[in-house]
Amino acid sequence: MTSSDYATYIAGLPRVLAGAATLFRDAGGRVLLVRPNYRDGWALPGGTIESDTGETPRQGARRETREEIGLDVEPGRLLVVDWVPGPGRPPIAAWMFDGGILGEEQLSAIRLQEEELLEWRLVEPAELERYLLGQLRHRVAAALESLAADAGAVELENGRRPDVR
Repeated sequence: MTSSDYATYIAGLPRVLAGAATLFRDAGGRVLLVRPNYRDGWALPGGTIESDTGETPRQGARRETREEIGLDVEPGRLLVVDWVPGPGRPPIAAWMFDGGILGEEQLSAIRLQEEELLEWRLVEPAELERYLLGQLRHRVAAALESLAADAGAVELENGRRPDVR
């Protein structure tokens, strides 16, 4: 196969979008959420993985956290991978990492990326469904369950665990 044939082959393959986020908590177990100005609902710090530049999901989560809230925190263990199909776009592979517990000094150092975010807040786990929409609500719940059980990463499809026997 020539390099031209290979390039044509690659160009014809299906596409997948990829995103990465980081789940941060405070000492009381509240979850750090951000409110984007470009869509409804709240989110975790995170965004698109720049895979065209060779960025990995872990690197993307760290970069997005630095850009969005001004904290440079090495992501911890992988908590969730979610496969999210959608109309009118390729599916999204969404990665979520543990950001750990933020202390008062880190929380007071948060600086929002004003081009994309309106505010941030710490939310009790029982209140998350009031803030998070769709699959993200389920993704965060699965991540918190994994943390509480000290279990491995959770596989989701459209925010739900697949029916695996």
